[in-house]
Amino acid sequence: MPEKPLTIATYAAGASLAAITLIYVFAPTYLIDSDSNSARKKGVVGLSNSANDCFINSVLQALAGLTDLRVYLIREVHRRNIDEAWVYQEIVEDPARKTNPEWKNQSLQSGIVTKGLKDILDALNERPIYRKTISAVGFVRVLETAFRQRISRQQQDAQEFLQIVAERLCDEYHAGRRARQAAKSKGAVKRSVSGNPSSPLDGDAVGERLAGLAINGHGGDDETQSKNVPTIQAEPPAEDVGEEEGFPMEGTYESQIECQVCGFKTKPIQSTFCTLTLSVPQSRSSSLNTCLDGFFKTEYVDDYRCERCRLVHARKLLEGQVARSTSDSAKEEMRQSIEKIQRQIDTDPETPPPGVVLPELRLAPTCRIAKHTRLSNFPKILAIHLSRSIYDSHISQKNLAKVSFPERLSIGGLLSQRKYKLLGAVTHKGSHHSGHYESFRRQNINLPFSTTNAFQPSGVYTPSANPTPIATPSPSATPLHKSTAPSPVASTSELVPRPSAEASSSNSSRSAGSGMNAHPTSRPSPTSSPKERETDNLSLKSVAASARSTVSRLSQPAKNGRSDSPLRKLRTSASLTESVSTPKPNGVRHRRRKPNDRWWRISDDKVKEAKTSELLGMQREVYMLFYELEREGAAES
Repeated sequence: MPEKPLTIATYAAGASLAAITLIYVFAPTYLIDSDSNSARKKGVVGLSNSANDCFINSVLQALAGLTDLRVYLIREVHRRNIDEAWVYQEIVEDPARKTNPEWKNQSLQSGIVTKGLKDILDALNERPIYRKTISAVGFVRVLETAFRQRISRQQQDAQEFLQIVAERLCDEYHAGRRARQAAKSKGAVKRSVSGNPSSPLDGDAVGERLAGLAINGHGGDDETQSKNVPTIQAEPPAEDVGEEEGFPMEGTYESQIECQVCGFKTKPIQSTFCTLTLSVPQSRSSSLNTCLDGFFKTEYVDDYRCERCRLVHARKLLEGQVARSTSDSAKEEMRQSIEKIQRQIDTDPETPPPGVVLPELRLAPTCRIAKHTRLSNFPKILAIHLSRSIYDSHISQKNLAKVSFPERLSIGGLLSQRKYKLLGAVTHKGSHHSGHYESFRRQNINLPFSTTNAFQPSGVYTPSANPTPIATPSPSATPLHKSTAPSPVASTSELVPRPSAEASSSNSSRSAGSGMNAHPTSRPSPTSSPKERETDNLSLKSVAASARSTVSRLSQPAKNGRSDSPLRKLRTSASLTESVSTPKPNGVRHRRRKPNDRWWRISDDKVKEAKTSELLGMQREVYMLFYELEREGAAES
């Protein structure tokens, strides 16, 4: 008889330990993402403001919420780490900036600002349980080292700081890309003999080396074989440099001029940008689409001298001179000039014909032109700056016009339209010369996480890496009426969820596995009667049910709150459709869950929650907007 109480106590202790372990391991993470208004919920990491640093803090917090930027930084830093050091140590000049000093090219190729920004954004994306504040001084020192000058702590413009950082990141990417191209052109195999890379490769030595490797596979000593034997170092399969995704904030727009007299169109002029500056109209209210239309609208300019019209004018002058000339040699020479001019008119009017003296430009006729501007390369991250400065002859002031902006932005033509989603914003309160900056960040789960996986090795480009929340076991609530396990040992295995893609295929194997696990531990004693075994099972089921209900209360708010997590998208893609189309037994339909409407409003070290409506209402204070390109087929969040 003493075996029955002992068995019940053992099972109860096991279930309790499992529940406590799950609570202590998973509760901190899921409480942060839950919908509860807990006083311990502090949100994200703040930044201290010691010397008018709000213009730096607001930009860094906005950048920390951009998923594509974080993925780029991790990929770029990892690429530089796995490449050989000599790839970025050999200076490769920029063809467009041949006057750059050597130290600047070396600094660009080393990518110090890229590494520094990755570190600060990783720190800002930690998941603190309690209030946490860090300083941006480390990143500021990285910028000062990169540019070899100090950054003033006086009142500064956040847009200028963003432009400096974004353009520097873009320059570092292109410098690293040129260095990789130069290294790739030198060959895929490096060889060295006794530390001298210029020595010829000895085939006999290679054979000895391969034989030594075969001997080592059977327990031979590698140290004696590696002496005085050349090593062959092959570079890993290099990716096609032309297929690199590039800097996500870099976009391209092209401008083209069309003459309204002759209809000639010049060659498009490509211009790159990292931040798109739009002028705010001087009116009481406006909209972001109006500002975009003002930037990309067709602009008409008078008193312009078209190159084709100039050639046509020169041809007419020569034809008149031919009619008035009496010298046959002069007529022949002018006819040859007319043929050259006509050839350039038909082929390339922008290039003057060789060997022909054209009339002065001031004598050419003027005309009206139309200037067309359009986006030719859409960036993954569209950073928009709303210019609110008004300058006149005496003073400068701030434009306080209201500018409405959408949560989802469509930009481009009918055949090349792109859709963007708002992920961040920077607002400014105050005058043109002073004030305070704040930032808004959407509460999305950025991938990959900055917090390392505590259960298995994780890292970029590693086969075992799992940068998604699916890789981390999380508690989930299991309905009590589905629990048919005869013991708590089998029941607690259901507390650890499986991905929804594997749930349907693993139901049968899980039930079978539960029975196998429960058999040796739930074996009744020979002296126990059937009634006693039934009472034992009921007691154990009650213990397991209490453990599951405890974890259920912790995991349920988290599953309702993490609207951007891949696990939620995977689960709700089918559940939402079923809940809308399939009524409950009592005839009541499930309500469709709202998209993610939560934001962080960050003012230096002060962090509080906000809603989308609160951000969209900041029409007079909005200064910069950060939109991220939506993928095709992306789920609405």
